Amino acid sequence: MTTKLANSSPQTEQEQLHWSFWLGVAFFVLVIVAILSSGWMLTQRMASEEAVPVTSIVISGEMPYTTEQDIHSAMENIDLGNFFHVDVNEIQQQVAVLPWVYSVSVRKQWPNELKLYVVDQAPIARWNGDFFINAQGHAFQADASRVTHGLPAFFGPEGSEVTALENFRNFSSLLTYKNLGIDELVLSERYSWQLLLSDGVTLNLGREERVQRIQRFMDVYSEIKENKKENQQVDYIDLRYDTGLAVGWKSAVEKQRV
Repeated sequence: MTTKLANSSPQTEQEQLHWSFWLGVAFFVLVIVAILSSGWMLTQRMASEEAVPVTSIVISGEMPYTTEQDIHSAMENIDLGNFFHVDVNEIQQQVAVLPWVYSVSVRKQWPNELKLYVVDQAPIARWNGDFFINAQGHAFQADASRVTHGLPAFFGPEGSEVTALENFRNFSSLLTYKNLGIDELVLSERYSWQLLLSDGVTLNLGREERVQRIQRFMDVYSEIKENKKENQQVDYIDLRYDTGLAVGWKSAVEKQRV
């Protein structure tokens, strides 16, 4: 027996190729539509997220003098209606000009939060009555009523802030051995130094050999107090001599009155 195999006709092959082509085109079109649809949806989602306003402001840091209300007031003119459009540099500049602020950093936390870290000035002393000096020796002006602890008072020519602070630290480190502090430091236009100590005694140091003169004072101060008369207190000690010193006295009644 002879078996004959049926072969596909040329017309059948053409029809198969025709349908394969259009199926490929249809698949390609579907892929393009899917890509465009995904892109459109992503764009809409991003646009929706961008429209989300900042609804949370977190303030932290070291702020013994600046209040959160101060910071919110400094930011009241800033548009927080669009998270992605909020300018952190603008916020930083607005907060940094607050009188008690020393430094501030700002960052955004997706999706709707601002985080501020604020560090206040650290006043070391009052300066010429109306200003303060910070730990870096820079003068600044701020609301003095927010300082509830005592500060020494510095007086000196403009531009001498760093010099005043450096000498204050040097003098203080020596005087602590006698349990004495400095309530007032005066630097004259000619750079002559005068100190008012915590026990009410004034030291005139002059311009030269200031550290050596304080050491001389410390060597003899206990002896000076032991030799005072009854109802008598040391008013000032003048150390502006190559050797020795001069002592001024006042009555204890006068000291109490002052």
